[in-house]
Amino acid sequence: MSHPTAPAVSARGLTKIYGDTTVLDHIDFDIPSDTICGLFGRNGAGKTTIMSILTAQNFATSGEARIFGEDPYENAGILSRMCFVRESQKYPDDAKPKHAFAIAKLFYPNWDDALAQQLIDDFRLPMTTRIKKLSRGQLSAVGVIIGLASRAEVTFFDEPYLGLDAVARQIFYDRLLADYAEHPRTVVISSHLIDEIADLIEQVLVVDDTHIIIDESVDDLRGRAFTVVGPAAAVDEFTAGREELHRETLGPVASVTVLGTLTDDDRKALSAAGLTTDSVSLQELIVRLTQHAGGRDLSDSLTKGALR
Repeated sequence: MSHPTAPAVSARGLTKIYGDTTVLDHIDFDIPSDTICGLFGRNGAGKTTIMSILTAQNFATSGEARIFGEDPYENAGILSRMCFVRESQKYPDDAKPKHAFAIAKLFYPNWDDALAQQLIDDFRLPMTTRIKKLSRGQLSAVGVIIGLASRAEVTFFDEPYLGLDAVARQIFYDRLLADYAEHPRTVVISSHLIDEIADLIEQVLVVDDTHIIIDESVDDLRGRAFTVVGPAAAVDEFTAGREELHRETLGPVASVTVLGTLTDDDRKALSAAGLTTDSVSLQELIVRLTQHAGGRDLSDSLTKGALR
């Protein structure tokens, strides 16, 4: 897929400080137009702060946030081209989903009624129940529907799956991909379910300890590491001198994940030594690289294998 030269979303020296706490420290990144980007990081790492600054709902302490090269703050022309879906969205006490969608239709110039109705049916959303009476999953569905049906040129989803069961999450992913194929735009998804959205995304941004530690295409990232499995002595011999990300042992068998790519000579050596290789899932790779970059054990921050 070819992309225009100018990025849809960019940050330069973006810094956010709350009192004595630095959340973001001079971060830089670009997200091309017509790209689905995954934004990952542990709880409190600054993902929501990044999205809030980019959508002019929060202020940077210093640095620049740009959408299509422009400052989004008090910029009606840019704000109407963006949609920010987050769990904490507030609605009037008497508002119903039909009211939320009617307002969204007025605000977003690319709003698609047919897509909205299809999604309402897919999620079995009760249109006449007050929003404050909806279940958590139904509330999430309201946000997802607005995010997709708005067809905004830049759409931010901040953990859109919260409250959605596995079936509903898959509906979201399927509808996002199908509509993106017909109506490309820039989509940024913040999520802890890395492997679940791995097939959706084209770019990975990982924020950790106030910095962006990974900013790569998914294809490039997947090629950065591999796992070697076999007798511990043979694995140690093969991996000697390579940068090790993770090691597990079970009796005489070792499984070691290392940075790098396999050459033809490597493959011959592996075969001769009776070793096998496994690919590394995107989730595991991001978690291991985050641990590696931070130089500390993040195991307490993992829930069901996800980066939290």
